[in-house]
Amino acid sequence: MSYETIKVERDGPLMMVTLNRPDRLNAMPPQMADELSEAFYDLGDARAVLITGEGKGFCSGADLAARGEGSALTSKGGSHKALQNHYNPAISQVLRAQVPVICAVNGPAAGVGCSLALAADFTIASKRAYFLQAFVNIGLVPDGGSTWLLARAIGRARATSMMMLGEKIGAEQAAEWGLIYQAVEADDLMDEARALAEKLANGPTQALKMIKQNLNTALDGTVQQVFVQEAEMQRIAGASADATEGGMAFLQKRKAEFKGH
Repeated sequence: MSYETIKVERDGPLMMVTLNRPDRLNAMPPQMADELSEAFYDLGDARAVLITGEGKGFCSGADLAARGEGSALTSKGGSHKALQNHYNPAISQVLRAQVPVICAVNGPAAGVGCSLALAADFTIASKRAYFLQAFVNIGLVPDGGSTWLLARAIGRARATSMMMLGEKIGAEQAAEWGLIYQAVEADDLMDEARALAEKLANGPTQALKMIKQNLNTALDGTVQQVFVQEAEMQRIAGASADATEGGMAFLQKRKAEFKGH
């Protein structure tokens, strides 16, 4: 499939998605959200996904005016429709992806761009990057799942400060808070992110998928639910070819070569 607002490249088991509106700091119109959803729907043989932004920004937020759908400030119901029909489905696709997702945040990640970055399993950011929930500065509320993502990542107090004060959080502070996985030098960002993505893409795909499912249950469920789900997932994982390979590699004192099944 051809895309207009993103670039999709495949390298073996790794799929790389680049937000591609650098002149707008990759502000996300509804079309980009739809194309992102489509890319995740069509994972094919990909065993990991790496997302980044073209140019100097990761994603500066939603761009509702890009296709004439109206500004969130001037179009009655415009933002609600865009969230329900475009942005929320895109963030949901990233959260529910059956493979590990890595975001390489190369610049500003604001609004829905912040949501996208935090929806990944691993978020690595350039030390020049920052995360911003500026909605309060214009009388709006965070959206795109930000409230859920922030509260679970950094707790109520810090999530409240980000959303109610509307101040930039630099990458290093974000890493200290546990909001992201790692902050690295700008020149090292893509090398670090790519190395991590390739490691995950060549890992035990079924086990990684089930780890994601167990984590989601742990965040929203009870410990008893986790006990039950872990046991069931362990049964499934134990019957996989990758588990057999992992056991043999351990006994033979060699590196495992996982095939993803």
